[in-house]
Amino acid sequence: MKLYSHPLSGHSHRARLFLSLIGVDVDVVEVDLAAREHKSASFLALNPFGQLPVLEDEDVIISDSNAILVYLAKKYAPEGWLPEDPAAAAAVQRWLSVAAGEIAYGPCAARLVTLFGAKFDSVDVIARAHRILQLIDDRLVDREWIAANRPTIADVALYSYIARAPEGNVDRSAYRNVTAWLEGIEALPGFQPFQKSPVGIVEAA
Repeated sequence: MKLYSHPLSGHSHRARLFLSLIGVDVDVVEVDLAAREHKSASFLALNPFGQLPVLEDEDVIISDSNAILVYLAKKYAPEGWLPEDPAAAAAVQRWLSVAAGEIAYGPCAARLVTLFGAKFDSVDVIARAHRILQLIDDRLVDREWIAANRPTIADVALYSYIARAPEGNVDRSAYRNVTAWLEGIEALPGFQPFQKSPVGIVEAA
């Protein structure tokens, strides 16, 4: 199995984190984003969208980080990471959509500004980040996990960009439930951290 990835990509980290949590070995192929390797003909043959990550599992090619989480949960993960119960599965899907929407256009976009000079309106994307962080913090009142009574792929999908939100000048300090949830994920066996970058708000060690 190969995972085409980049260490600064939160989408890539979702896949790497979940592979580590479920104990599945993978060969990580680092794609050179600066050299636009993700737009090369060979990479576009894997993913015509030219985006990371991409999982290659024998003759199966999966692109999109959330799709990779679903594939891995169905094929390799212990029961519970993606529930079979319709209501529970729907709850997980709800938060996968948040990861692809509000997280991508909030904390992820804010970090792209400071890390890569992306041309987003910083005030707007930071405000978006705070709106979704408040919603998640409210969701986590009296809850340990976002979608179920145990960790699921929804928690994995949300983790990376929330953990590195300060790199986009998004202050997480007011969201105590979010902080406890992050710590819960980081305490899971097999946890693999997301590489830090020296930009944005410098958090205390």
